[in-house]
Formats: sequence, C-alpha cells, structure tokens
Amino acid sequence: MVHPGGVPVTGRSVAQNAELALLLEVTGTPKPGNVDRERDYDDLRFEHFMAGAVGARPGLELAADGERVGHAFERAVAGMADQSAGNTQFGALLLLAPLVAASNEDALSPDGVDAVARATTVADAADFYRAFEHVSVAVEDPPEGLEPLDVRRGSDAIPALEARDLTLFDVMERSAPVDGVAAEWVGQFERVFDAAESILADTGPVPDRAARAFLELLAAEPDTFVVKRQDNATAEEVQRRAQAVLDGEEDATELAAEFVERDINPGTTADLVAGALFVALDRGLVV
Repeated sequence: MVHPGGVPVTGRSVAQNAELALLLEVTGTPKPGNVDRERDYDDLRFEHFMAGAVGARPGLELAADGERVGHAFERAVAGMADQSAGNTQFGALLLLAPLVAASNEDALSPDGVDAVARATTVADAADFYRAFEHVSVAVEDPPEGLEPLDVRRGSDAIPALEARDLTLFDVMERSAPVDGVAAEWVGQFERVFDAAESILADTGPVPDRAARAFLELLAAEPDTFVVKRQDNATAEEVQRRAQAVLDGEEDATELAAEFVERDINPGTTADLVAGALFVALDRGLVV
C-alpha cells in the first residue's frame, strides 16, 4: 500500500521494501536446500545473498521510478552480481521488477502486475537477454529450431529476438511450461500473491513466516530449478518431503541439512517467497 508519491505507509520506499524482501527471504530458516542464516554451500554463502540484495537496489529503484521493466531488471542483476559468488537472486529480481513497477503505480494486484507484464516491449526482452551476460544461470537447452533465441547467447541473440518481434512477456510465455518464475509472469503472479496472504495471516517473526511459506510452496508444486539441475523424480521427492514436514512426519532442520549435502537447491521456491514478502510488506507487513 503506497501513498500517491510512491512511498509505502511504513515510510520505506518501494525499492527499500524490495531490498528488504530479498534480505528477509535469505534470513528465513530452515528452508530445505537453500542458503539461509544457518546454512551455506561451499561456493554460495549467506553473505553473498546479503551483498546481492544490496547491490540490486539501484536497479529496483529504476523500476520504482517508472523505468522500463527490462532495463530495471538488467541493472538490478548487474548490481546483484557485484559479489564473489555470481548469481544469487536472478529469479527473485525477475519477479520483483514488475511487482515494484506495479506498486509504484499503486496497482500491486494480480490485474495490475499482469498489465505491467503484458506492456513489456522487445527492448525489455533485449535487456533480459543482456542480463545473462552478468551471471551464469541454469537454463535448459532451447527446443530444436530455437537455438538462435538461447538466452545463454546474451546480446548475440538480440537480432533474432528483434526479427521475431518478441516482447519480454512473449519470452516468459514460451518459458512458462518449464520455469516457475516465467509461469508467474503469465499467470498473474498467482502463487506470489497467495503466499503473501499466507505470510500476512501468519504470526511470529517474519523470517519464520517466510520459512513456513517456503515449505507450503514447495509442497504444492515441484520446484522447476530442481528439475533443471537434477530431474523430475528429485523434484517430486522434494515436494513429497516438504509435505511430510508440514504433516509433522519429517523434521525441517534435518531435511535442510540433507538437501544441502545432496546439493538439492529449490531456488525457484525461494524466488517466489521473495516476491511474496515484497507484496506482504507493501500491504502492511510489520517488521
């Protein structure tokens, strides 16, 4: 909820709330398989996520100031990558850029953010491709015949993108069947808004609420990042075991340790939680 000048009722700016959402997401624990304030990977640590959130702030401010969503996202990714581990919050920023833009227009609702997403242009899509030059992102090989549009080509793919007149929304639409973040873009950010309501209805410290929301999201659908890095069977196992935690049949802390040991990282689910925290903060979540 924002005043006409784009400042939330808390006094924090829209961009500050987005940065805070990134910080609160990584402080939540336990989030089985994810970096949090108690768990690190050897090459990806809590401190890297903190630095990534701070570095992303200038790009988030661009989104809050009405700049193009693609440009704001690319600048946020460039700033996020200014730490020694590389990619920490690429997917979360891809969710936050349109959410921040919608909030700045006092239109942070499923319809409002859908309008922002559908209004993106070919230039926004080109900026999305440029963002892949800042960090290494796990993506699947493109379908046969679409190799010129492989996002891993970065700027080299932009001529093919422009020749096909593809907007950023079009790119997300093509990725939605295999990517949970892209599915939010074309599905009115349904899971993000539902998780935000869950966080708002919950009680206790906000990082604990974030961890519970993470488990609820993880139990509801297979994490597409796990599918990409491992396989469908592993993602389905993760989903079942998250539900077992919610049912009291497994311990979340023990499962977190196991998933880190097995290098199972449900990163898409963490991205959704970051988006949900931003929506919750915008709607008055007290920190």
